[in-house]
Parts: sequence; structure tokens; C-alpha cells
Amino acid sequence: MPETNATSISSFWDAAAASFDEEADHGLRDPRVRAAWAERLRSWMPHSPADVLDLGCGTGSLSLLLAELGHRPVGVDLSPLMVEQARHKLAAAGFDVAMMAGDASDPPAEAGTSFDVILSRHLLWTLPDPEDALRRWVGLLRPGGRLVLVEGRWAAPAEPGDDRSYAVEPESLPWMGGVGAERLLQALRPLAVDSRVEPLTDPDLWGRPIQDERYAVITFV
Repeated sequence: MPETNATSISSFWDAAAASFDEEADHGLRDPRVRAAWAERLRSWMPHSPADVLDLGCGTGSLSLLLAELGHRPVGVDLSPLMVEQARHKLAAAGFDVAMMAGDASDPPAEAGTSFDVILSRHLLWTLPDPEDALRRWVGLLRPGGRLVLVEGRWAAPAEPGDDRSYAVEPESLPWMGGVGAERLLQALRPLAVDSRVEPLTDPDLWGRPIQDERYAVITFV
């Protein structure tokens, strides 16, 4: 990722870190929301213990669920303040998990180079070259490994000038506003042995009913 973009994006998410977990699907503080995500992760993962790279890990909520399920997560996020919260969250729960600041589109070598699973949730829209990132991620998977991509196409992406606007110009992010399942499958076909789409319409996952496209793609390589 270009350094100027990385700096702007890191600052954007650093500013969001303090309130990030207030969203039901971020902090997973509601027991129903937490249970819904735990059940989905259980169904998407191979038998534990698996080595899982959680890219764009944010404050570590999914990494914590993975650790509780018996897996070995490693988290990477561009925002140092998000990573700091993730470290505290995992440590407070009694888990010694590597959580590090870095570019999720090109994970740092210290995160590892061989995984059973690469997980990302609502990350691809933030990347200037998401298809290049997908190719890199596949290269980090062991034979028979899988990508688990939780994505969507938002009904109302932020407009430039809106106080929710992102940290870089929208035209530099080809999947700004999210990516539809068919477009993501198209990008994955040259990289995958098999992919399946699972709709994520259960309100318990989000803490509310949703109207836009939400799904997971599980891709085997």
C-alpha cells in the first residue's frame, strides 16, 4: 500500500479505535451477537487447532473467539491503537496471541508465512488493489487451506464530504462501498479450487436487521 495512503488510513482507524467496539458486530458484547459469530466461525474453520491469520483484525474480537474455539490466531491491523486494544482483550481473557500492526494487504513476515486459514471481515473495500491482496493471501495458505472472507455491498456508502468519509479518495479504492458476492467470486476463480457463498442475513450477527448484501465466501485452495 502506498505510504501516504497507509498513514492516512492508519490515522482514520486510530481515531475510531476508542468507540469501535460499541458497534454490536465489532465488540460482540451482546451475548446473542457473540454466540452467532462463534457459531459461524466454528462452521467455517477446520478442526482445531488451526493456524489462522486474522487480517484487519481490529480490536481482536474474532481472534478472541478463534482462541476460545481452540485455534491459534495471529492478528494484523494497520491501526496501532486497534492492535493495542486487541492485545489487551486477548490478554485479559488469558490468551497469549500475537497481534501486530502492519499492512493487511501485504502481511509482515513476522506474522508468519504458512497458515491453515486466512480470515478477513469487511476489509477488502479498504484496499487500493484488493485482487492483488487476494493473490498474496492465497500464497500464504498451506495446501488444502482456505480463505474465509466476510464481505458485503453496503446499501448506502458514505459520500465524499460526509463525516463518515474514508481517509483516501474513493476513486483510489475500487471496492469502496463493498463488493458483491458475484464480483468477489470472479476475482477468486483463478486462485481457488472451490468457493461457496453463505448469506449472512441473520440479525443476530449484526445486532439489528440489515437490508444490504452481507455474506461470507469460503474458498479452498
